[in-house]
Amino acid sequence: MVEDRFITIGQLAARTGVAVSAIRYYEDKGLLQALRTGGNQRRFLRSDIRRVSFILIAQKLGLALADIEQQLAQLPQGRAPTLSDWQQISRGMRFEIDQRINLLTRTRNQLDQCIGCGCLSLQKCQLYNKDDRLGAMGAGPRAILG
Repeated sequence: MVEDRFITIGQLAARTGVAVSAIRYYEDKGLLQALRTGGNQRRFLRSDIRRVSFILIAQKLGLALADIEQQLAQLPQGRAPTLSDWQQISRGMRFEIDQRINLLTRTRNQLDQCIGCGCLSLQKCQLYNKDDRLGAMGAGPRAILG
């Protein structure tokens, strides 16, 4: 049945754990596209459950909504994305995710060395910036950010 392809905004909210107001916000931002009934009620494709899930995961990874919108714009509207569609997005995001993982790993390792050694000595600490030599590289924690 064709109607099985569509769900209400309340059903989408219940299935994803996202508030109805957030789904409306995602729609306003172009991340989701609702169809309208004759009574002007929103209807979403059942596959939009995956889109909302993707948004939640991407936000947890620290991606901005503009980045998420750019990725979702690659998916077809009006039909359920295929495995191939999702794989294309995955390939496109892999580099950025790897960069974030590398930054988190470097930060964790630096913190382990600094906090874990117990020396509390600026003479030995790897984060020590003698003569402010990292200042020429720019503002912020250059030893961590690179």
